Amino acid sequence: MTISSFNLNVLEDYLIMNLHLESQRSLNRIMSSIDRSQLSKTDMAVFEARLNTEFPRLFELLFQLYGHRYDFYYYLQQLVDTLAQGYSQRSRALKSKDKKRLNEPNWYQSQNMLGMACYVDLFAGDLVNLQNKIPYLKELGITYLHLMPLYDVPKGDSDGGYAVSDYRKVNEQLGSIDDLKTLAKALEKAGISLVLDFVFNHTSDEHRWAMAAKEGISEFAEFYHMFDDRTLPDQYEHNLREIFPQVRRGNFTWNEQAKKWVWTTFNSFQWDLNYSNPAVFNAITDEMLFLANLGCEALRLDALAFIWKEMGTSCENQDKAHTLIQAFNSCLQISAPAVVFKSEAIVHPDEVLKYIDKQECQLSYNPLLMALVWESLATRKTLLLTESMRKSFAISNNCAWTNYIRSHDDIGWTFDDAVAQKLGINGNDHRHFLNQFYTGRFAGSFASGVAFGENPSTGDCRVCGSLASLAGLESAIQQNHAQNIEHAVKRILLVHSIILSIGGVPLLYSGDELGLLNDYSYQQDINKKHDDRWVHRIALTDSAIEQASHPQAAQYKISQGLLHLIKIRQQHAIFGQAETQILDSDNSHIFAFARHNNQGKTLLVLCNFSEFEQHIDSKIMDQLYDSTGNELITQQDIRCPSGYLSLQPYQVMWIV
Repeated sequence: MTISSFNLNVLEDYLIMNLHLESQRSLNRIMSSIDRSQLSKTDMAVFEARLNTEFPRLFELLFQLYGHRYDFYYYLQQLVDTLAQGYSQRSRALKSKDKKRLNEPNWYQSQNMLGMACYVDLFAGDLVNLQNKIPYLKELGITYLHLMPLYDVPKGDSDGGYAVSDYRKVNEQLGSIDDLKTLAKALEKAGISLVLDFVFNHTSDEHRWAMAAKEGISEFAEFYHMFDDRTLPDQYEHNLREIFPQVRRGNFTWNEQAKKWVWTTFNSFQWDLNYSNPAVFNAITDEMLFLANLGCEALRLDALAFIWKEMGTSCENQDKAHTLIQAFNSCLQISAPAVVFKSEAIVHPDEVLKYIDKQECQLSYNPLLMALVWESLATRKTLLLTESMRKSFAISNNCAWTNYIRSHDDIGWTFDDAVAQKLGINGNDHRHFLNQFYTGRFAGSFASGVAFGENPSTGDCRVCGSLASLAGLESAIQQNHAQNIEHAVKRILLVHSIILSIGGVPLLYSGDELGLLNDYSYQQDINKKHDDRWVHRIALTDSAIEQASHPQAAQYKISQGLLHLIKIRQQHAIFGQAETQILDSDNSHIFAFARHNNQGKTLLVLCNFSEFEQHIDSKIMDQLYDSTGNELITQQDIRCPSGYLSLQPYQVMWIV
């Protein structure tokens, strides 16, 4: 060790020791002045115990963000007051849930976990009627319900609810906060965890903070990134990408009332919050605890990659973005530890992994799996899927993927170009092919999709469409082609079988369980026609449910096939907490993986992504105890006297 490195290590140890000492001093000062009247003696004891445990971490994180400011300790005191108030407002039932979840921290890894994401209005009309849908959810096996943004938003375009005007008010078309609280209690009684969106990168320009900023009130102008002229925005723009280039160019919007340029990453009416201001962190923590106290058990962190801005960078996935999220996580551990974070990072696979940690986001969408399942359907090859999952699927045993095939959003091809290159695949060319295939521009494609966000400069785009339409059911029905319909149904069940078995929380998107097709009516709505994502934001009607009850209908085969898979998952612990091992199948059309749990059980999964029969060497059965097994879906015993296994077109095998 050199003298310089020794001195650096000593300095580092000194700073860490001093931070720890200073955190203790700060906490002692804060606790001496905290208002104890808002908490009972029992609750105060619980709060203090959690605060003592968590404060050193929280202090260090906040010091990294704001320690250079003269008013750091003022905001720290204010934050602890907010945390105490948030805990005091937590119901007795939710405090009991906190205790329960602390005793079973990996509750989201159970084989009984099955999620659904839906828009309240499209699924049930409003929050009151959604209670009447609970039996439907129970019959399907749903234990986790993600309600898409339901907060107060501007009239007209609101980016599908992601332009929040008031976190504490429900969109009046959906009901009221009291309706949401009542629904949360009903879901809890039914054993269904409520998941809400935490839209914390931006507010709408009609939020009271933004309205005050427009009026020139400096306290709230500092809640956003506002500039007198284009000097700084132009410097930032050199490194920023455009999210919705089909709607507008650039990342800044001129506001005539404020006479300022405002940072607006997504839409001109969505103003990015300024997290370099500790007042913003405290204010958003207060909103977060309000949402937690409604009764949700998970918060989806919307657009988390964008929350920290740094000149000379892309302003995505910055180190301090992670610091911020960890600090929010720490606040929850103190005031509402039953609530977990779900990361929505639709970025490079290596960056996605950085958000997943028990002390950051316990859950994370798995955009890589989603994109490459669609890639494998298009190419009939599983090499890129296999290599990518081998590199990027493994995460902490204390965390879980949220695996999905479709969502409210578009499909972006966020695979790793380096992995693709090793397989002889040019990333840019392959993305172009996939866009062409899934928007029906490639000869022989089975898909009926719509291009979204098409960049007029580069021709790049993303893909929209319902699962059934992208999987070929729409075109097959239009052609009245029996075999194509059969293949489409098998594709739909194939992709669902993967998210149900590979490990994590499988998340269905409302309507996919019935094979709903694209809804093109949005093209006649002035507030929606510019946003092609509405093509797969489809209302769940009584007629759609009724259609799925007819045995001759493709929708019946989808719904019954999916129910069959779900029931199998619920009956076997191996689908829950277990290690996933991605396997070489020695057949480029077959995706293979095994799962092993602590009870000595193994599950072998084989998926044929081709419309033709495929064979695989029986040596793959060596994953099982005696190289024989039972196939759970068909209830057939598996023996391989011929030396190979045969899989029918789009067949899946779950072998134990």
